[in-house]
Amino acid sequence: MVIWLIGISGAGKTTLGNKLHEYFKNNNTNSFIIDGDLVRDFYNNDLGYSKADRIANIKRIMLSAYNLEQNNIIPIVCNISPFENLRSFARSKFKSYHEIYLKKNLNIAKKNDVKNIYENNENKTDLIGIDLNFDKPLNSDLTIEVDTETPDESLNRIKSYLGELYKNG
Repeated sequence: MVIWLIGISGAGKTTLGNKLHEYFKNNNTNSFIIDGDLVRDFYNNDLGYSKADRIANIKRIMLSAYNLEQNNIIPIVCNISPFENLRSFARSKFKSYHEIYLKKNLNIAKKNDVKNIYENNENKTDLIGIDLNFDKPLNSDLTIEVDTETPDESLNRIKSYLGELYKNG
């Protein structure tokens, strides 16, 4: 199983990923968080934020997730993943791919901007939702309107979705 949390910067991907990882840990289920920012850091930030660089980073993440899934470890991917063609490719490569779209209003994300992504990078690098499009997800398994619920409520929705999916096996 691969759980892929997608959404613009500030949608809460890492927050929910950490909560989900803790849930799995408490239930003796092996999982591992693959965060896009950590992958960039591991490679000494050798990629920028152009469309081509973002594609290359996502492909790195896909291979890592694939290797974990092959070893019965649930990868919890926390990555913007703005391109539908790559999300479709991921769906075709994994045994059990679960795309969860954390839908966030861009204006609210810019206003809250916890990591100062928008403030520090606007007009300096390509930002998803401003300079590069975030393709509307066509096949997400679950969409969460993160502006209207708490992280714990969102986690409960994810747990409910997974519970229904795997209750018979």
